[in-house]
Order: sequence, then C-alpha cells, then structure tokens
Amino acid sequence: MEQFVLLFALMFGALVTVPLGERLGLPSPILVTVLGVVLALLPFVPDVKVNPDYILPLVLPPLLYAAVQRTSWRQFASNWKPIFLLAVALVFATTAAVAAVANALVPGLPIAAAVVLGALVAPPDPVAVSAVAGSLSLPRRMVSILEGEGLFNDVTAIVLYNIAIAAAVSGHYTRGTAIRDFAVSAVVALIVGLAIGWFGARMMRLLGDATLRVGMSLLLPFASYAIADHYSGSGVLAVLVTALYLAESGADADDIEGRLTGAAFWQVIDTLVTGVAFGLVGLELTNVVRSESGNLGDALSWGLAITGVVIVVRFAWLMPAAWVARHTPWDREAEVPGSVRETVVVWWAGMRGVASVALALAIPLTVDGGGPFPQRDIIIFIAFTVVMTTLVLQGLTLPWLIRVLGVSADTAAERDLEHELAHAAATAARKRVEEIAATEELSDEVLDRLLRRAVDLGVRISPDVADEERREAIAKRIERLNAFRRVNVEMMSAARAAVLAKRNQPGVDPEVVDRVLHHLDVHSPR
Repeated sequence: MEQFVLLFALMFGALVTVPLGERLGLPSPILVTVLGVVLALLPFVPDVKVNPDYILPLVLPPLLYAAVQRTSWRQFASNWKPIFLLAVALVFATTAAVAAVANALVPGLPIAAAVVLGALVAPPDPVAVSAVAGSLSLPRRMVSILEGEGLFNDVTAIVLYNIAIAAAVSGHYTRGTAIRDFAVSAVVALIVGLAIGWFGARMMRLLGDATLRVGMSLLLPFASYAIADHYSGSGVLAVLVTALYLAESGADADDIEGRLTGAAFWQVIDTLVTGVAFGLVGLELTNVVRSESGNLGDALSWGLAITGVVIVVRFAWLMPAAWVARHTPWDREAEVPGSVRETVVVWWAGMRGVASVALALAIPLTVDGGGPFPQRDIIIFIAFTVVMTTLVLQGLTLPWLIRVLGVSADTAAERDLEHELAHAAATAARKRVEEIAATEELSDEVLDRLLRRAVDLGVRISPDVADEERREAIAKRIERLNAFRRVNVEMMSAARAAVLAKRNQPGVDPEVVDRVLHHLDVHSPR
C-alpha cells in the first residue's frame, strides 16, 4: 500500500510541476526529480521497490506511442536517409565512444557493462524534442529531423542495450551472436508491429465509440511490446510500427470526437508517465548516493566526463554528416539542416531524458550465477548525471542559442502551405455543396448562404484565399461571424451551466444530465 501512495504522490508531482516549471523557467522533469529526492529524504517515506523487469514494459510503450502521434509514416519514408545518417548511425558512434571512455575511467567496469551505459545515454529524448519544437518556433525541417531522431534513436539504442545486457548477464557473447540477435529482433518486431497494427485498425472500426477506441489505443502498444519481447523481438520497434500503421490506416476526417478525446488522453498519459519516471530517478538517486557515499566525488567526475563525451561526439558526428546530407541528392522531399547554424541547433537540442532514465532503472540487479550486476549503482549515477546535466545545461540555454544564431521558422513557407490548405478546404466544401444542390432542391437563399460559408471557411484560415475586391466584404462578414461566435460561446456556456446545475437536485437522474451535457459539449464551439 505504501508503494501505491508513493506512486500517486509522483503522479501528483508530475501534474503540478508542469505549470510550476513554466513559471520558474525550468523543465518540469527536473522539478519532479527534485520531488523524488525530497520524498526519499523524508524518514516516513519507504524505500522505493520497483522490479527492473517492469520498468521498460510499463514506461516505454505509452511514451513511444504518444510521440508517434506527432509524426507520420510519410514523413519517415521521405526522410529515412537523413534520419539514418544524422540519427541512427550516431547511436552506434556515441555508444562506442562512451563505452571506451567509461571502461577506461571506471575501475572494475567490464566492457559489456560499459556498452550498457553507452547505449542508454546515446538517444536524445523525443519528449524533450517535441517540447523544444513546440515552444521555440523552429523550422519544420528541423522539427522533423529532431522528432525522427528521437524516435528511431530510441529503437536503435534499446536494441543495443538489450544485447549488451545479455552479454553482461551471461558473461559470454560473440559478435556473430550479437548481429544475429539484432537481425532477429528487427524482423520479429516488424512482423508483430504490423500484425498488431492490422488487428488494432479493425478493432477500432468495430468498436465505433470514441471512448472505447481510445481505450483500445492504450492497450495496443503494451500488447505489441509484450508479444515482440516474448518472441525475442524489439518491443520498442514493434510499438513504433504499430503506431505508424494505426496513424496511417485509422485516419477519418469525420472522427472529430475521436481526435479530441485521443489527443487529450495521450497528453495526460505522456505527462504522468514522464513525471513518474523522473520521480523514480530522484528516489533511486538518493539510494545510489548513499551506497556510493565514499566514492561520490569520483562518480560525479565520471558522470561529467561522460556528459562531455556525449556532447562532443554528437557535434563531431553531426557537422560532417549534415554537410554530406546537404550535398547529397536525397529524395526531393527529404529534410536536412539547411545551414551550419541549423546544424548547431540540432546538435545542442540533443538532451537526454526519460528513455535513458527508464533504461538505467531497468538494469538487472544480478547476473547469471547470482552475483551483482557489475557497477550497477555507478552506471545509474552516471546516467542520471548525463540526463540532468543535458536537461539543465542545454534545455535552459537552447532558446538563447536559437536567438543568437537567428534560426527561426520559415513563416513564408508556412503561410504558403496554409493558403494551399485553405484553398483546398474551401474548394472541397464548395464542390460538395454544388453536388448536393444538383440532386436536391435547395432554395436560392440556402444555396447562397452555403456557398458564401464555403468561401468564408477558407478565408478564416488564410485571408489570401479571397481576391482583393472581395476581401473587404468578406472581412466585414467574418467580423459579423466572429461576433456571432462570441455570443454563441456565451449562450452555450449558459446552457451547459443550467443543465449542470440540475445534476445535484433531488429526483434528477445524473445519467440523463450527463447525456444532455455531452450533447451540448459536442455542439459547443471550441
């Protein structure tokens, strides 16, 4: 029971630290970690007891699934070459460099355990990347690169991590075995991911109700991960494939309630799981510090050294790789850093986060034969040092760096795309009205109002859709529509309040009230 209370305390902290972090100008993961440390120092708070075997299956599937909602298969397909060059291959380079330095610095750290450390600190955090992209108005191509890197680096790093864990636990592992396991892991993950995605898409259509479909979307990533892992596949790759399949096959233009419900649900899940993971960091970090109290200075110096290796290797890899990407005839739609300045921003945006935390906490306690995993506490401490240093150092200075370098979103291109989409929406709406008018009897007044509304639809998105002569008249009509919308919002708010007030009155059935309230919610302007 005490462990459940501790879990709920971390969930509460995950929610509270989001607005608090915005006010203080600090990443919320840092504040949740501090909360974990404070809780661990309180004498009445029990020691956290989390089985490492449960960390990855519980933390990674929802986080990866939520991250995939912000991208698409088409985006990956058009960018797979630069993503591989700038992202996936970098995981191997970072893992190798960190493993070599850690093996040389940390006494008693075997090479397999050093590779474990290298793999878990190699991938940047897609959650942090999305937060950066959303708040700093980066160019769209940079957002695509960073999000693709965050997702596919996780997949590569976790496969390497699992191979290194197997080598460290068993004590013997050959290069041929590693290559074979890597290939088998990828093939099994692809098969399972596609199968679960196919099954999930059909179940979504069968369920129909938006709430049930959102519930199914929560189960599918866990099922994909568990089944792939059971058959020696990469659980994270399976989740990624499932999520991409569902994103492509499950799109329905008329599923308004499903999109709104799903977006809100996955944002909550993302916030809670991330907060709990970093809260566990604080709880575990206190235990590690206690166990390594006599070696804390050395452990901190090793952690800062590994942080330096991670940052330097990323810079040394990205600069030439980005140059090659810019001067190589990729596919026409491929997105690469457009300049040295953009490459510098991509480099400095490589903050480590929840994936590294989850992998560190998931390191087994023992190896085959019953002995302790070699230098587990030191590996966790170094990993946490890398995560917290990059989050604080890079997370807080990235906005300043972007301003200094003058990197900003291509607003002209965004306006052009917005204009194109507005024109497409207005044209499709007008065409559909004309099709209906050809088969049904509509009065001239109704037809005229519908056709004008189709034009207004496009103009509200992008004023440039209308020609100059009509723009002034349309602007006045939009002003009237905005006034109507403002009053309509107040009107619907009063209607909802009146219905909600009836809920606690004697003799009123709450289920009927909720049903009417749901109807008002769906038809209320947002």
